[in-house]
Amino acid sequence: MNPKEIIAKRVAKEFKDGDVVNLGIGLPTMVANYVSDDIEILLQSENGFVGLGPAPEEHLVEKDLVNAGGQPVTIKPGGMFFDSAMSFSIIRGGHLDATVLGALQVDEKGNLANWMIPGKLVPGMGGAMDLVGGAKKVIVAMQHTAKGNHKIMKECNLPLTGRGKVSKIVTEMGVMEVTDKGLLLTEYNPEFTLEQIQEATEAKLIVSDSLIEMI
Repeated sequence: MNPKEIIAKRVAKEFKDGDVVNLGIGLPTMVANYVSDDIEILLQSENGFVGLGPAPEEHLVEKDLVNAGGQPVTIKPGGMFFDSAMSFSIIRGGHLDATVLGALQVDEKGNLANWMIPGKLVPGMGGAMDLVGGAKKVIVAMQHTAKGNHKIMKECNLPLTGRGKVSKIVTEMGVMEVTDKGLLLTEYNPEFTLEQIQEATEAKLIVSDSLIEMI
């Protein structure tokens, strides 16, 4: 299983029956493929529908049915389509139990930077600022490093999307919770030692007394 699949599979275990969850573009969209059949949740897509399902088989792709990142998706029975005004009313109105977002950087205070690198052309912040402000829980799903560079920082040095909004970070190396004392490592991938995980993390990790293998 590649790192992105490990991350998406673990994030999918975060939800419970009845949750309304938004999946950000990129890696987070993969989470839809791993949601257990034992729970019933509503996945909301920023571009205007709820009832997002897993990615379709190639021969079943419907070109007009795409997620916020433009990737082909499916919609489950009972799903609903609506305009952007309704979509952002759901987001800004506090009706999302969680959002799953990628990140360029996240730090030990729960600050998130995921929309631009200074000097590079970007289309804008998009809906990420609304999602981090409106969702009850913000989960960052990302690979632990970028070309060997730290992404989990003591303090973000890229422009912020949201301040103090992240509650949990899931990478291929482990699961970290943002606490008032710093980042608490609660689960680890046994393919890595604790020393390797800390070396890949700029912020100082607090190892939980009840640390378990990543599930």
